[in-house]
Amino acid sequence: MAQMADNFLLSRLSRTGFVLLIAIALFASARSEHLTLVTVLLAAMVVFTSSAFSANRLQTPWPVIHKMAFAALAMALAASLWFGPWSLVHWFYVIPLIAFALLPLAWATVVSLICVLMAMMAISSLTGMPERHQMISAFLMTILLSCLLVFLREYKSRQLAPLRRTDELTQAASREYLSADLHKEIQRSEREGIDMSVIMIGLDTHLSDSDPDADIRSILPRIGRYLHSQLRDFDTYYRVADLQFLIILPGIPTAEASKLAETIRIGLKSLLSSHHLELTVSAGIAGLNIGDDADSLQSSVANALRRAQQQGGDRAQAYSTYKQKRTENRAGGPAT
Repeated sequence: MAQMADNFLLSRLSRTGFVLLIAIALFASARSEHLTLVTVLLAAMVVFTSSAFSANRLQTPWPVIHKMAFAALAMALAASLWFGPWSLVHWFYVIPLIAFALLPLAWATVVSLICVLMAMMAISSLTGMPERHQMISAFLMTILLSCLLVFLREYKSRQLAPLRRTDELTQAASREYLSADLHKEIQRSEREGIDMSVIMIGLDTHLSDSDPDADIRSILPRIGRYLHSQLRDFDTYYRVADLQFLIILPGIPTAEASKLAETIRIGLKSLLSSHHLELTVSAGIAGLNIGDDADSLQSSVANALRRAQQQGGDRAQAYSTYKQKRTENRAGGPAT
């Protein structure tokens, strides 16, 4: 909830800033200040192409456009050091802040150093302007502030990294922890001599003529809550793709896992139908065999899910090493 509030606040601030920049651009146009007009429009473009303005700005080609707009803004502000107006020069202070927020640390450092050198060269050529000596000190203070913000950001990121184990929408465990957690469960199952199975649930969106992804994402929280309600406290589920989930079931043999997968599959189909989404759900099931590791077990359950979808979807398919080898022998090669 805190992250959603942060995103909402950033979105409001960016949209308000965009409107203010457009108003300043109209004012500069009325006064025929062409360089100011161009600079303000570029700043508005930086805001408009940012992810804070709209979530879809994370998709291509927006990130590239965002960086190009920032590069053009930096050049326009650098030009103002020589051509004025002097009021526009004070906008030059935001370049390090944006650079450290937008670019990798090394590139942001290079950009900031170039800005310092350009500012010193421009100010050394100015005479008769008392404010020129204050600009360098103010600019250096801005860079120090940027470095402090970078330090706080990195410190916060490292402190919160262990807590980011769940997907925001579905409350499923993060995919980054899947291999490590699965490896631990495999070791525990082998050590204690107990069964273990995995299920991969996938929505058959590729079988639909329409594109229901937007509608599905709106009910992802309910899908996550449903999966949670069907599992035991020590079972874990992971969001491995946009519309695919992997479930680890310690102590469950393949036969019982197949029954649970069918129950979950039918329940999810009913949930989608209640939201007017006529989609089917498929499931793949794989049990732990001798010699399996985290990668091979994930590959087995993914192959089972893919086979279920290739057969028309709306079904559960258990992975069988015997059936896989028989198919390969008949086809004269790996099964597709």
